[in-house]
Amino acid sequence: MPIDTATGQSQPQPHWVRVIAVGRNPTNTLARVAILIGVSFVVFHFILLPIRVDGISMQPTYKSGAVDFVDRLAYAWHEPRRGDVVSVRFAGYHLMLLKRIIGLPGETVAFDRGRVLINGQPLNEPYERRSCNWTLPPKTLGPDEYFIVGDNRTMPWQDHMFGVVERYRIVGKVLF
Repeated sequence: MPIDTATGQSQPQPHWVRVIAVGRNPTNTLARVAILIGVSFVVFHFILLPIRVDGISMQPTYKSGAVDFVDRLAYAWHEPRRGDVVSVRFAGYHLMLLKRIIGLPGETVAFDRGRVLINGQPLNEPYERRSCNWTLPPKTLGPDEYFIVGDNRTMPWQDHMFGVVERYRIVGKVLF
């Protein structure tokens, strides 16, 4: 509250000042708000990328219409790992796919009657709840390539977008 210099007593502040300037020091409050806005801009523009799931390719893990965040710094200290759900950039900045990494650089990936084979060995996929009947020939990945596929494999393989992607197309790891 401001102090009247003539009487030495505090004067009540107008109502609008109490509503706008929260706290005892409005300057500090405005500085905190400005810092919060700046930090939020940096976090949600450069680090956490909000995405909306559109489609059924990752069901039941991710439902269509759900909103999630992609951590763009997840792979700053290590490379993507098998089982990670990642956002992959395809046609420009605005079209990204949510897919799971099943094959790592240098490995051979194949599908045999619905089972994923990595270097000829079956892959344990606890997240895969619905069986499929896909049979695809082996594909050997290059030194900077990953094999991605959705969790919902009940549809024919021709109806899916999956396969080999280069490392630079992987935007980040989905948080939840």
